[in-house]
Amino acid sequence: MIIAGGLCFAQTAAQQEYMGEFEHAMGQVIALAKAMPADKFAWRPGPGVRSTSEVFMHIAGANFMLLRLTGVKELADKKASDVPASRDLEKTVTAKEQVLEWLNRSREAVRKAYPATTPSAQERMVDFFGQKRSVRAIHLRLLVHVDEHMGQAVAYARMNGIVPPWSRGE
Repeated sequence: MIIAGGLCFAQTAAQQEYMGEFEHAMGQVIALAKAMPADKFAWRPGPGVRSTSEVFMHIAGANFMLLRLTGVKELADKKASDVPASRDLEKTVTAKEQVLEWLNRSREAVRKAYPATTPSAQERMVDFFGQKRSVRAIHLRLLVHVDEHMGQAVAYARMNGIVPPWSRGE
């Protein structure tokens, strides 16, 4: 059971599975961000390519942006309108501790918002960059996006001699 806005919702099996996959992916992202030395957060593999901090902030910012598209008004500890756009976050939040804070805040926002989305609400159509998509599809995009950029962050880590914690058995 999830309590949201004073109402109780029973999670469907699909919602439980989604949250399990989301927790796994974000857990790896956060573990990798913790494993990266602070001095590697400014590192980038080449000109015009996101730095390490920018990759992590892109994940956090996109989580918030995609939740906004689904109609979420409150994002963990802030109103949706108070969270800067992903690109703004990428360029302004660069310190390791701040990056970790934003990653955790975005994780909490999804933890709060997704389970509170009823199955019928997941069918609602919303605008996704000029195309109509279901809220469910936006949540799936969020999960795929986290996984995509987690892979990028793994490549960055390995290029810097850092082995992902789960590859070391942690």
